[in-house]
Amino acid sequence: MNYIQQAYKGKKEIWMFLLTAFLISGIFIINFIIYLFTSKEDMDAAYEMMKSIPANLSLIVNLLPFAFLLGLLFVLVRYLHQRSILSLTTAREKVDWKRIVFSFSLIVVITVVSFAVSYFSDSSQIELQFNPIKFAILFLISIVLFPFQIGLEEYLFRGYLMQHIGIIVKNKWFPLIFTSILFGVAHSANPEVAEMGFITMVFYIGTGLLLGIMTLMDDGLELALGFHLGNNLLAALLVTSDWSALQTDAIFKYTAEEATTTAMEIIIPVLVFYPIILFVFSKVYKWTNWKDKLFGKVVEPLKEDYKILE
Repeated sequence: MNYIQQAYKGKKEIWMFLLTAFLISGIFIINFIIYLFTSKEDMDAAYEMMKSIPANLSLIVNLLPFAFLLGLLFVLVRYLHQRSILSLTTAREKVDWKRIVFSFSLIVVITVVSFAVSYFSDSSQIELQFNPIKFAILFLISIVLFPFQIGLEEYLFRGYLMQHIGIIVKNKWFPLIFTSILFGVAHSANPEVAEMGFITMVFYIGTGLLLGIMTLMDDGLELALGFHLGNNLLAALLVTSDWSALQTDAIFKYTAEEATTTAMEIIIPVLVFYPIILFVFSKVYKWTNWKDKLFGKVVEPLKEDYKILE
């Protein structure tokens, strides 16, 4: 059974899917609605108010809801859908932690090297602000809470939604595209979008597409979980700015009062680095049959191949 077919291992009534999807994605829906109906002046005022809150406290307030929602998702999957959490995670017999570590390490190396090249090429707008005590607190908060944040986003978008939408429409390409767009929309209220414009959505949707392709090609969330965790941890720990979604006591800070990133600097990672990352994974894990894995049909397996948990 492939990854999307894992949804057949539990109850799949449409009302269960709608209820679970609404309860878990509610925070993203509310956030998006507020963004749509709030003026730019009010949004700017809200961002300024957030900046007035101590950075570490603000980070905790922003991340704690994800821990609750991830727990709720697991409860609904296990007891409402009567599925195992393993079936939501991977098509393998057990979670492959080595895949998580490898993916995490790959994005950390790429990010640190890219930042180092940028810093040593031109550090005029990058300030070292390392404070051992503040950073130690930030590090502790980050390693405790970020797994919940990225866990919710991966288990919701690349896991629950992609699996259940896949068995509803009976194909793989639609849930891949649809959840990638949803992932972008869920981040549309981030300060970066307001600062740099909607070209930033290319990055978010492209990232969702990258993570979705990883999941379908590898038949599991492990690579996406490791990649997403590494990316978000470094976004909090390595460098911050006054116009980023995460205001933290990071090691470095961009001193520019507004974003100076060009459209090409946003698009290049999506069009150049992401395909390279997929190429690396494809060689390491010997991915084949791309057409069927990304565009093939979803067929219900034989009943004897799976059973619903009691």
